[in-house]
Parts: sequence; C-alpha cells; structure tokens
Amino acid sequence: MQVLDFLILLIVAFVPSLIYLVWIRNTERLGREPYTRLLRVFAFGAIVSVFIAIVLEVILMELFYQNVDRVYELLGENPNIDTIVLACVIAPFVEELTKALGIFRARRFMQEVEDGMIYGAAAGLGFAATENLFYESDAFLTNGAEAAIATAVVRTLSSVLLHTSASAIVGLGLARSAKQARSWVPYYLAAVFMHGLFNLAASSGPIFEGDIGQSAYLIGLGAAFIIAMGGIRAVRSKIRLLERYG
Repeated sequence: MQVLDFLILLIVAFVPSLIYLVWIRNTERLGREPYTRLLRVFAFGAIVSVFIAIVLEVILMELFYQNVDRVYELLGENPNIDTIVLACVIAPFVEELTKALGIFRARRFMQEVEDGMIYGAAAGLGFAATENLFYESDAFLTNGAEAAIATAVVRTLSSVLLHTSASAIVGLGLARSAKQARSWVPYYLAAVFMHGLFNLAASSGPIFEGDIGQSAYLIGLGAAFIIAMGGIRAVRSKIRLLERYG
C-alpha cells in the first residue's frame, strides 16, 4: 500500500465520523459542547479505546480457545461458535467498556444530562473511525479499491451509527450517574445488548452456508441497518427531549 492510498483510506474512514459528530452535536440547540472537548473524546475513542479493546479481545479469545472443548460439549462442535462468541459476546462487552473510558473522562464537562449522550457519541464515532480504517484497508489490500469503497459505504451507514448510538446510551448513564446518583450499569448493559444484536444480524451470513447463507446475509444486513438507523434516530430524539424537559 502506497502512502497516498493510505491517506485516502484515512480520509474515507474518518471524515464520515467527523460529519456525524457535527450532526449529533447540533442536535442540541442551546449550550452546544465545544469542539475542542468533543475532539479530545473522539481521539481517545479512536486511539486508546481501540488499543485497549484489541488487547482485551485477544486475551479473552485466547481464554475461550483454552476452554473450547467445554463449550463444544455444551453447544456442539461447530466452527461458527467462534464467530458468535467474538462478535456477539466478547466484542460488545469489551468495546462498550473501553469506549466508556473516554466518556468517563469527560464527566466533569457534562453540565446537563443530554451532554453525556453527545460525549458518548463522540467516543463511539472515534472508535468507529479507526475500526473502519482497519476494515477498509483490509478490503483494499485483499480485493482492491471497489471493495474498499463498498465496505466504507456499508459501514458508514451501519456500524458507525451503531457505535454512535450504543456509546450515547452509555454516556446517558454516566451523566445520570454524575448528576442524579443513578447507576450507569443498566445503560451499559443496554448498549451491550444492542451491540450484540447488531453483530448477530451482521454475522448471520457467515454462520450459515449455501443458499441459506446468502439469504441470511441479506436479511441480517437489513436487520443491522434497521438497528443502526433506529438507534441513532432514538438517540437524537432523546437529546432533544432532554434539552426541552430535562
């Protein structure tokens, strides 16, 4: 991969997330959060959260492989179990937790409860941007520019929105924890459930084979889009509602 190719992939991966950041920030009409603070949280999600998530996921998958015989005894020996465990269990729990670290660092800036959702979205968008860079680079190196473009379009309209809305839910919980002394754990678990459901839908194609696999892929992709689009719509509605009524 040449330097110019990498720069183009970097732009394609990060610009959509930054546009989404402006869109989410401007959902709030009054007292909008400064871009300097939002970009710091975005950068934390893009760098620190991703790094910690990769380390934790590698460790947890290694522990899973060490106990895979027991898992097969319970669920049957199926190679697709690895995909399900990583995509639907390990990744949601780990990634929502590591993104929450960036949101937690911004708690002192949260003057209103809805601010937590804005900072949560920023952390999720940063994480999604780096994740997109990985996937788009892999597609480019494996199948060329057209595959990278297709990957970018699909992920920008699905995975990026999923990370944004799931992290916004965690941000809402952390803001309520700071302002109203409420536990943020139920919000975290809700984000994990949403993330896991999305990943299950998006992974349904590889789980099955043949014609069933192709149909499952299309149905799962459609369901993933619905989850992502519905999630971001709900987040923006909640921000407006909280701004209006508190």
